Amino acid sequence: MRIGILSRKASLFSTRRLREAAEERGHEVRVIDYLRCYMNITSRSRPSVIYQGEELKDFDAVIPRIGASATFYGTAVVRQFEVSGVYSVNESQAISRSRDKLRSLQLLARAGIGLPVTGFARSTKDIAGVLEVVGGPPVVIKLLEGTQGVGVVLAETRKAAEAVMQAFRQLDGNMLVQEFVGEAGGADIRAFVIGRRVVAAMRRQGAEGEFRSNIHQGGTGSKVKLTPEERKTAVRAARTMGLNVAGVDLLRSSHGPVVMEVNSSPGLEGVETTTGVDVAGKIIEFIEKNAAPGKTRDRARG
Repeated sequence: MRIGILSRKASLFSTRRLREAAEERGHEVRVIDYLRCYMNITSRSRPSVIYQGEELKDFDAVIPRIGASATFYGTAVVRQFEVSGVYSVNESQAISRSRDKLRSLQLLARAGIGLPVTGFARSTKDIAGVLEVVGGPPVVIKLLEGTQGVGVVLAETRKAAEAVMQAFRQLDGNMLVQEFVGEAGGADIRAFVIGRRVVAAMRRQGAEGEFRSNIHQGGTGSKVKLTPEERKTAVRAARTMGLNVAGVDLLRSSHGPVVMEVNSSPGLEGVETTTGVDVAGKIIEFIEKNAAPGKTRDRARG
């Protein structure tokens, strides 16, 4: 097969591992900087994606590794491949859906998947009301546009919560307010889902004095055994987003697993290093079993 990896840099760990895994299985692989692609959208013969003056027309499948800051353009490139009949391991609509934090939580809630109690408001006049919705402080306040733990604040008092929310509104930021799951102890679980199963999982523990468990914020990873309920929740969350490959972040709360986020371009370094699982190889294996012209079909609603 000819596989295209849509990534800004070939040297990134996840991109390099995917390339190595595909080449080890005998596939021809090319890394494409999706921000350097341009498109002929209205061609009568066939829609096309052009890269450095060359039409990309012979791929059997593409693996999107779209950065959060380039979601709009990156998903447009993925969509152009899709309308050309190229299989995408994660579809453009599913990537867009998962990147919209508010929309994704609304869809997960509709599907009956466990979530932290979450409020959303715009006016600073409604701060008191939204704090009541989530049960009062301590609360976690998140900018919708934040990634990798940036733009996430723990407010331990009502006064602190009001100050943070007012500051975010002054910056014209949209924010979620969520209950603080203290029993998680500053740790979460990253479950790596491919297709209909969890292939690897790790526990991420925040640094001392840090409630965020992101590896990028100094957290550490360790192997973890998931309960059947946690596995089921992770797979359901990924499928609700319409994602074939996803990193589902869970917290262990007193009322069962709750989903924090569903990531459409989960990094491989932490999970492969921590668990020893060849996740990249499993992604390529999934593509081998599922890629076919025109097979890309997003059936998720919303």
